[in-house]
Amino acid sequence: MQFRSFGKLDWQVSALGFGCMRLPIIGENSAQIDQEKTSAMIRHAIDAGVNYFDTAYVYHEGNSEGALGRALQDGYREKVRIATKLPVFNVEATSDFDRMLDEQLRRLGTDAIDFYLLHALDQRKWDKVLKLNLLREAEDALADGRIRCLGFSFHDNLEVFKQIVDGYDKWTFCQIQYNYMDTEFQAGKAGLQYAAGKGLAVVIMEPLRGGRLAADLPAARPIWAQAERKRTPADWALQWLWSQPEVAVVLSGMSTLEQVQQNLASADRSRVRLLTADELALIGKVRQTLEGLSPIDCTRCEYCLPCPNGVNIPRVFSYYNRVAMYDDLAGMRFQYRNFMENEQKAANCVQCGECLPKCPQGLPISDWMPVIEDVLGGEGNYRKKP
Repeated sequence: MQFRSFGKLDWQVSALGFGCMRLPIIGENSAQIDQEKTSAMIRHAIDAGVNYFDTAYVYHEGNSEGALGRALQDGYREKVRIATKLPVFNVEATSDFDRMLDEQLRRLGTDAIDFYLLHALDQRKWDKVLKLNLLREAEDALADGRIRCLGFSFHDNLEVFKQIVDGYDKWTFCQIQYNYMDTEFQAGKAGLQYAAGKGLAVVIMEPLRGGRLAADLPAARPIWAQAERKRTPADWALQWLWSQPEVAVVLSGMSTLEQVQQNLASADRSRVRLLTADELALIGKVRQTLEGLSPIDCTRCEYCLPCPNGVNIPRVFSYYNRVAMYDDLAGMRFQYRNFMENEQKAANCVQCGECLPKCPQGLPISDWMPVIEDVLGGEGNYRKKP
């Protein structure tokens, strides 16, 4: 296992972190975790050097933390550091902080959580954090030892990301979605470098975009074939991240022992600046090719915002474009329905037309909105024209 610096801490983190959002389950019920397989996978990873495990209050319908806690019995807890998250989206009162944290400690079977995150911060949740004085509650938990380091995970734009990074001087780390297709999505590469420049350790989630970048995508296949050194699509994506010195640890949500073994092998090969200029150019060509499949030529300039009805137009377009990019209608429907705020969805478009003269690309934004809501919010057939 390769190890990397974790911000300003005097501690080395394994290049590969174990994400506990996609643990093996029994049947089709995500709440029914297969504990035997989970424990075997987690302990195999620890024996191979993985020392960072990431879970959350809500993963697997509230059962992920307990499954991780059971897997870390028999002396394994002392070999690793645990990260879990306060579900800010479920917090209604300041007192919820202590109630949820104490519940998490019981679930995990530990007296301290090494890395505690405020989960999925965006502008509204950050405002809630400040309004309910949750940072003060976190400082109390730091002082009494229930948590050891404080950070946040993030889902909004770069401006909000910088606001949160600069809005509190005791962050140890942050967690962002980042991969070779998401260089300008949410915090993006600029956010990675900004946070690292402030001394924060940066934890990477969705390195494979929910497994889509691990797939043998037909459009990418002939480009990968041009490489002198052959890698799997997943290895290309992971090595692209590990080549960047600002990246502290890359999380992977693994569901099988085979996936654990494959990711361990990739992590063993990882190095900062491992990829050559030609290899980086090849990845850039894959990105450009996949983006070229998009039916909506949105550049995410955000000139169309704010929408008077709250629609997040660039994000709506992004979800729809990914259907073609990754040939994954079902996956994009799931993400659109579960990870996007209702008030930001295409259904809120009232065809006022205010956005149309603002778009430098001249996109028929109003025409696309009912189509996207029909396809992603409903069961309509995917189409490339509004």
